[in-house]
Amino acid sequence: MIDLLVAGGGPAGLATAIHAASAGMEAVVIEQRSTPVDKACGEGIMPGGVLALDALGIRVGGRALRGIRYVDGRYCAEAPFRDGSGLGVRRTELHAALARRAAELGVRVVTGRVGDVRQSTDTVSAGGLQARWLAAADGLHSPLRHSLGLDLPNRRPRRYGLRRHYRVDPWTEFVEVHWSPFGEAYVTPVGEGLVGVAVLSTMRRGYDAHLAHFPRLLQLLDGPTATPVRGAGPLRQRARRRTAGRVLLVGDAAGYTDALTGEGLALAMASAEAAVRCLRSGRPQAYEGCWRRLSRRHRLLTEGLVRLSSHAAAARLVVPAAARLPSAFAAAVHALQ
Repeated sequence: MIDLLVAGGGPAGLATAIHAASAGMEAVVIEQRSTPVDKACGEGIMPGGVLALDALGIRVGGRALRGIRYVDGRYCAEAPFRDGSGLGVRRTELHAALARRAAELGVRVVTGRVGDVRQSTDTVSAGGLQARWLAAADGLHSPLRHSLGLDLPNRRPRRYGLRRHYRVDPWTEFVEVHWSPFGEAYVTPVGEGLVGVAVLSTMRRGYDAHLAHFPRLLQLLDGPTATPVRGAGPLRQRARRRTAGRVLLVGDAAGYTDALTGEGLALAMASAEAAVRCLRSGRPQAYEGCWRRLSRRHRLLTEGLVRLSSHAAAARLVVPAAARLPSAFAAAVHALQ
């Protein structure tokens, strides 16, 4: 009998499988795509996420990140990380490293679709396999979350993200968030001569049209593009709860607020660890409370910033306020670490 079947072989799913295998559980991952998979994410990992990767035995390259910087015209506010460095790394490199570590620990990856999920008193079946538990780590628009009736409607304006890389020398050791009344541009150094730029907005338009609202940033992107534009969204996803019988939702499938604060990967690592810990202790029902606690500050701060960004007048005040109140801005960044 498989102890834990993981639906989805992305970073959240592989982290869940690694935690399970490290705890002596047999873990099997079902994934239809070949590794590594590139997706439209900001690729900046907060210090807490870096520590979580270290605990998994994951070593990747990339660029060390010293903190967060907000930029808006003539205003600038920055807050260094207090507890270690963050990391900017290509998603493909991170995904490949997680896959290698999972293989080292004996995690089996099955190519295929999960399909329908059937549960009994003590087993769950999916993708032609049977296990004691199933971790649904199948992404932002989780088919399993939907099929289990756990989706909640989102009545707020929908936000979308687009990302592209440029072959330019990173000009900063900070993650830069450039603000405009029309959205934000999230800039992450991810390697030597490589910078990722993700634009976030409620407006549906082409990538270059979005960047036109950030003339100062455009002047810095004077090198050739390195990757095609990739998109994601709607970003905000809500779930009624994180458990349904013998199924636990992990990573983005568990619910997602927005990419603005860059905590997606760190929360994915944290939820993977929490899910396995609850299963190992024989208390799967405790996972919902664990998830809410570990994500609470992120949800509150990110939700607040997204609400401000949705109003042009309020969005213009964010960076000037952060510049005038550096201690408050530093405290907010520290809360997200």
